[in-house]
Amino acid sequence: MKRTVPIILAIGSGAILAIVFFLNPDFKLLFGVTSDNIKQEVLKWVTIVSGFTLILGVVSIFRVNMKAFQQKKTDRWYKMVTIVSLLAMAIPGVFPGPATEIGKTLYTYLPDWIGVYGSQNGIIVSWLFDHLDAPMMATMFATLAFYIASAAYRAFRARTLEATLLLAAALIVMFWRVPMGEAVLNAMSPDLPEWINTILMRGVNASVQRGIIIGAALGAASMSLRIILGIERIYLGKT
Repeated sequence: MKRTVPIILAIGSGAILAIVFFLNPDFKLLFGVTSDNIKQEVLKWVTIVSGFTLILGVVSIFRVNMKAFQQKKTDRWYKMVTIVSLLAMAIPGVFPGPATEIGKTLYTYLPDWIGVYGSQNGIIVSWLFDHLDAPMMATMFATLAFYIASAAYRAFRARTLEATLLLAAALIVMFWRVPMGEAVLNAMSPDLPEWINTILMRGVNASVQRGIIIGAALGAASMSLRIILGIERIYLGKT
């Protein structure tokens, strides 16, 4: 039963969503229920299950990091920072908003220096995201830019024709994106930046991206079909 019931639920849910996708939303099935009603009901259950998986993920992160801290590993203080950050974002996230009666009373007792009233939504989570999470993400990506540049220098060596084309396209795009390069291109010809944008970005780059998206979509469709047919059972812990 531990495997039979999940397989039945996966096959049934996938088959229902696949079938109603090809039906008219107003098409009535059994007892006057339309295909759109069935689709919305299944999607509600998907949202509920996703919420439980999110809770499971949070609990798992908390347990793994707390266990590492209790075992006094060398990076235990980084684990503790992760736990504190998780609680700092999770606990205020369940607080009621300032528009509710409980929220009005709660935010009355909060100190003014916390800065929640200066945020867009007037809530603690928004303040934490704007003043802590966003600057840290910007710092991380700014630091990663140097590693990306170093990796690009090693990868874009013109040893073959393909590598030469890749290097030339990368140099043109990078030169076109910086303000100084755009000014130089405009001085050469006002239509040159738009030509680069049309040929490289909207032409070559867009076609390659579409090919990747189509390939990923076909892979996702094949995996979904394997799950619906009961062939793929990785979600049951079976390889």
